[in-house]
Amino acid sequence: MPDPAAINAMFGRVARRYDLANRVLSGGVDRWWRRRLVAAVRRTAPRSVLDLATGSGDVAFALSRGLGPDVAITGADFCEPMLEQARAKQRADGARYAAINFVQGDGLALPFPDETFGAVTISFGLRNMADRARALAEMRRVLRRGGHLYVLEFSQPDRWLRPLYYWYLEKLSPKLAGLLTGEPSAYEYLCDSIEQFPDRAALAAELTKAGFGAVTARGLTFGIVALHEAAK
Repeated sequence: MPDPAAINAMFGRVARRYDLANRVLSGGVDRWWRRRLVAAVRRTAPRSVLDLATGSGDVAFALSRGLGPDVAITGADFCEPMLEQARAKQRADGARYAAINFVQGDGLALPFPDETFGAVTISFGLRNMADRARALAEMRRVLRRGGHLYVLEFSQPDRWLRPLYYWYLEKLSPKLAGLLTGEPSAYEYLCDSIEQFPDRAALAAELTKAGFGAVTARGLTFGIVALHEAAK
């Protein structure tokens, strides 16, 4: 499992160029992935949402736009430089996102009481947790009974795409990321973490083992990304 101190330092180093790297490396498809997540959350109409591993805040902002001003959004991350980027964007947009609360918090020991949120989202952050089982237990703890968890994460793509996709991950994306952020080693780690992450069925089994019910998994963009939904 990843080393928390190393992950924190890595994201701190790339924080200022993180959004740019995401746009370029995903070809802009990351926006569509977020829209699919927001649409899924909207169907269950929660009144409060925790966006865990919120990073620079893009998912929290998308949730706020998609769910409306009456839904309380909390964005939590353990990397303060990433949260600084989120707060800077929040200030730049004035009153539009004033109701979002960004807080520093460790996904393995969330600073919230039991059953605080109607929904929990985590996008491209679960594979960076040092202990996935413990992280899932914490997400379940802070969910209200009847609440839903949404995991948007890289997965294993359709078999026909894998040779090209892994060539891109291993050979091209670290070089592009190095040009954009000056930190190619950070993206070499991210590529390794994607290759080693469970496929849709295996992650669904982990969610079930963590005590969630009604677990579903949907592949996006030929399976490159998966959206898992589960209920408490």
